[in-house]
Amino acid sequence: MKKMLVIIMVLAANATSTFALNPVDYEVFYRINSNSAFKGLVHYLNADGEQAESLKLVFSMAEDKMRSALKTENEVAAEKAMNFNLGNTKKILSPEQYRKYLTIINLSVNNNYDEVLLTEK
Repeated sequence: MKKMLVIIMVLAANATSTFALNPVDYEVFYRINSNSAFKGLVHYLNADGEQAESLKLVFSMAEDKMRSALKTENEVAAEKAMNFNLGNTKKILSPEQYRKYLTIINLSVNNNYDEVLLTEK
């Protein structure tokens, strides 16, 4: 009986670690808020001063929400923080700018390419 209990506990622990929140998937939302990445992003999007101020506020708030979610390993909260970022960014940017923003986010997440694309040239 003890062996069966130990096996079940090992399987449960393994399943939990398999589905654990992966901070790397959300790392881009920290990086876009860094000074150099933010300047590069604003330049790439051709955002005006008002848009840049609004983006900075949204990115800062989203980063705080994401940090809290990752600290508690709450995937639902991390998804909400990501949706907060994307939803508010969509309201701030024009459709063309938002499409460019999504392209940068997707490239960054899928290829770890953000350092190249988000720095000023």
